[in-house]
Amino acid sequence: MGHERMGRFSGVALLAAVCGVPAFAQDPVYDPAKSIARNWNEALLAAIRSDFARPTVHARNLFHTSLAMYDLWAVFDDTAHSFLLGHGVGGYACPFYAEDQARFRSVEDRAGARAAAISYAMYRILSQRFAESPGQPQPRFDALMAALGYDTAFTSTDVAAGDPAALGNYMARCVIDFGLQDGANESGGYLNQSYQPANAPLNPAESGTPGMADPNRWQPLQLAIFIDQAGNQTSTPPFLGAEWGRVVPFALGADDLTLYERDGVEYRVYHDPGAPPLLVGPASTPEYYQWAHALVARWSGHLDPADGLSCDISPASIGNTDALPATLPEMVAFYESLGDGCSVTDRGHAVNPYTGQPYAPQIVPRGDYTRVLAEFWADGPASETPPGHWFAVLNDAVSDHPAFERRYRGSGPVLDPLEWDVKAYFALGGAVHDAAISAWGIKGWYDYVRPISAIRYMASLGQSSEPQAPDYNVYGLPLIDGEVERVSADDPLAGASGEHVGKLKLKAWRGPDYVSNPQTDTAGVGWILADDWWPYQRPTFVTPPFAGYVSGHSTFSRAAAEVLTRLTGDAYFPGGLGEFKATAREYLVFEDGPSVDVTLQWATYRDAADQTSLSRIWGGIHPPVDDIPGRRIGIEVGVDAFNAADRYFSGEAEPLAPAPQRSGGGALTLLTVLWAAAALALRGMRTASRRADTAAC
Repeated sequence: MGHERMGRFSGVALLAAVCGVPAFAQDPVYDPAKSIARNWNEALLAAIRSDFARPTVHARNLFHTSLAMYDLWAVFDDTAHSFLLGHGVGGYACPFYAEDQARFRSVEDRAGARAAAISYAMYRILSQRFAESPGQPQPRFDALMAALGYDTAFTSTDVAAGDPAALGNYMARCVIDFGLQDGANESGGYLNQSYQPANAPLNPAESGTPGMADPNRWQPLQLAIFIDQAGNQTSTPPFLGAEWGRVVPFALGADDLTLYERDGVEYRVYHDPGAPPLLVGPASTPEYYQWAHALVARWSGHLDPADGLSCDISPASIGNTDALPATLPEMVAFYESLGDGCSVTDRGHAVNPYTGQPYAPQIVPRGDYTRVLAEFWADGPASETPPGHWFAVLNDAVSDHPAFERRYRGSGPVLDPLEWDVKAYFALGGAVHDAAISAWGIKGWYDYVRPISAIRYMASLGQSSEPQAPDYNVYGLPLIDGEVERVSADDPLAGASGEHVGKLKLKAWRGPDYVSNPQTDTAGVGWILADDWWPYQRPTFVTPPFAGYVSGHSTFSRAAAEVLTRLTGDAYFPGGLGEFKATAREYLVFEDGPSVDVTLQWATYRDAADQTSLSRIWGGIHPPVDDIPGRRIGIEVGVDAFNAADRYFSGEAEPLAPAPQRSGGGALTLLTVLWAAAALALRGMRTASRRADTAAC
């Protein structure tokens, strides 16, 4: 049925949910009612939806474009401090002279100058970053410039002439050149330069995990057809971003960094959470590895809307989660408190603080809630990927909400739309960029297994619950009545010749073999061979092409939630409620459903982030041991990023040596080089005070 059926959380889709605007009916290239920054951010999000699904790359794109727009706004402000323009960052200097800054700050039409500078910068950056995108978004960039009345043939970068368009081109050159040396290996297609997988690829269409040499490590997937989260068909995908810890961050610092080495290759890990539970090896804790991955299989048994179980998914019951567990035993208790099957240690909210009234209950089948949750937060086809997802939340559920006032940190004067947007994008962009660097640095170093490999591998060994039984293996799957059992001789799964008798079976989502037509078929939940377990995903995707630990969704989402909480000065969504409606029999992509209308609801940004984390377990992508460390890291990353952005806004960020005067036509002089070196040295010395309010979280 096209995009309307897809698990899409675009700006337009969320706007439809929150404000009643028909999805896909209104997606103009240029909206004069929005700020110039918002228009260009929407162009970027549209480009991401049609590009390869690369969360790391797009987190970086979101930050680099956000810093460009913010810096070009700050040029004309008498207080704010720019980030890259006029400074040295990560070994790269972008000179900007004192007399140039004074000239631009003296212009009479600041609004027009900002619009031109931002537009030229964004046009150049997006044209360069998406030049080889399969979605070919360049016509949209051209159309936006035409709608704004700007000449794309103007390429001057001579800021001395005082032309805002030249300033935008110059800013773009700085951002592009900065990106070509920031450790992302952009010129090499963002490919890993050293990493090699420890295991041979798994073909999930075959039983078990042939090629699994190390059950602690990530296993690539080998599919006849692989279609990524943006709907692009590729070959068997390599590990995305195994060396992303090398990328120059925003607010991460030396005190956050741990250096490791494997096979002569250095891995940079920010906010190191320590190793996850391992199945084998000298430091292994097999009981926690087994519990965590078995829980993923067990939760896939919650995906049947016909099982007769229903629950309240309103903020009255969902959200306001208890404190996150700090130890593995606490984590077990946290997740085993599932209760009615819809919440995990959630206390819910007694009343909506804006209305003073209780949240209205919403009783739906558990299997509809869990499936909608898994697809909504999966950031599936035509999505902005997880980091862009939170920009859509900011744009549509926050900035566009009729009850929202653009007051920075919830107080003071109402900001004009441009100031609000550039500051919000800069803070949120810095947070998702640092979240990607931290999460993927951890993924690359710990190289942890995904559930599809772990569950199948343990099942192939036997069971770990009955030591006296002939099928016992200390590293096998634990037996759980009604959830993990043996295949008996009279079992329908026994096979024509009884070849499966004695193997382990799971009561789980039955997988894509039971879905011939996803618009009409539902796989349902039933007993399947554990060797054939499949996550709640499509057969052309199965699981993301990178290691599991830690969860990128958990890290991105909690970091974003912390930023939005501080940015708005309120833990709650505007009006005390964010919503998304999934229409019955139309919304789901992996199979038919939901069977009834399901409206996802969140009282607070943190509630939405926590729901994101749980969705990845029901989707079969992450065990709890990937989730909780990601949430904890997200808190630190989000708080640090917002605090860093706040210091730029106030003009207190890392004061540098005075900008040099121009000498000889703008070439880099010795004075400029010395100034840049001093700036880089000063920047490297200031990391100690960035956790002013982390303890409060």
